[in-house]
Amino acid sequence: MTSLDYEKLAMELLNAEHEKREIVRLTVQYPNMTVEEAYAIQEQLVAMKQEDGYRIIGPKMGLTSAAKMAQMGVNEPIYGYVFDYMVVPNGGTVAMNELIHPKVEAEIAFILKEDVQGPNIDVTDILAATEYIIPALEIIDSRYANFEFALPDVIADNASSSRVVFGSRLVPPVSLELDLLGVSLSINGEGKAFGAGAAVLGHPANAIAMLANMLSRKGKGLKAGEIILAGAMTEAVRFVAGDVVFAQFDQLGTVSFRSTD
Repeated sequence: MTSLDYEKLAMELLNAEHEKREIVRLTVQYPNMTVEEAYAIQEQLVAMKQEDGYRIIGPKMGLTSAAKMAQMGVNEPIYGYVFDYMVVPNGGTVAMNELIHPKVEAEIAFILKEDVQGPNIDVTDILAATEYIIPALEIIDSRYANFEFALPDVIADNASSSRVVFGSRLVPPVSLELDLLGVSLSINGEGKAFGAGAAVLGHPANAIAMLANMLSRKGKGLKAGEIILAGAMTEAVRFVAGDVVFAQFDQLGTVSFRSTD
């Protein structure tokens, strides 16, 4: 594939998001697409969003459970980026007519107080560089038909990034046992999913450390002030217009939104 192909495919994904429509996954046309090529498409997509005036809030991790990595046949997670237009206020509304077939999952996010540059970053480094932990609900929304994709597809599609709701409670990491921190996710008062921090690579800070080391291969790092999603503590749950989605996190409080038509 050439750089022109990257731009063309990134534009196809960008248009699908703008037009709220499904497309055929890229690996149908390019069955031999590599992970490196997929990240090149993602980089084009991210650049296009920045050219449109959108600002990166921070990176996010995906495929951070052992089961998901095994399912996708990989030994490390993937990453994408959250933009400012994706942020929904806590207790706010998510418009279904702006999305395709969204799902929600409970996560925690790290707010850094200093830059982190790999390689060889570990959990201790991440916790030392973190100012606050905050709770979050991430809404993922694949641009591919039936939410079905191969690994390169989801990487190119900015790891299905769509919307995120951050909680209002900021807690220093020193006061938390992040691997034991639990969460319950409910829709209209009915429990739908439950999880703990250990579901994220054994400890959520492992995911952030791995992200720093992955980015370092491209000469990039994590920046102070970024809000970084560590990965799903729960399974992803579908929701529909009219639903009230609510998550209760141990020691971190609640995060919620209502979906509208």
